[in-house]
Amino acid sequence: MKQIWIYILRCSDGSYYTGVTNNLERRFREHQSGTHIGYTSARLPVKLVYFEEFNDPLSAIAREKQIKGWSRAKKEALMKGDLDLLVELSKNKLKKKRGL
Repeated sequence: MKQIWIYILRCSDGSYYTGVTNNLERRFREHQSGTHIGYTSARLPVKLVYFEEFNDPLSAIAREKQIKGWSRAKKEALMKGDLDLLVELSKNKLKKKRGL
């Protein structure tokens, strides 16, 4: 079974980019060299700050979409491995959605 990764890059302007790939090393080199044209090519250099490995491409794509929808604070909690804060930030978002 083929390995798939989701990853987060920190760009030179402090922003984050989340992507998915079947070859993490190659994709990072493409981002770093600017050959992966798009968001990161205008914000070099980039640094790999987080990744997760999957066996199922659909699960990886779903996770990428989930993380892309998160706030900066949630992404940073994930990168730090602070699951308590991640849960708290999720609860706060639910409260705001419900108008509490």
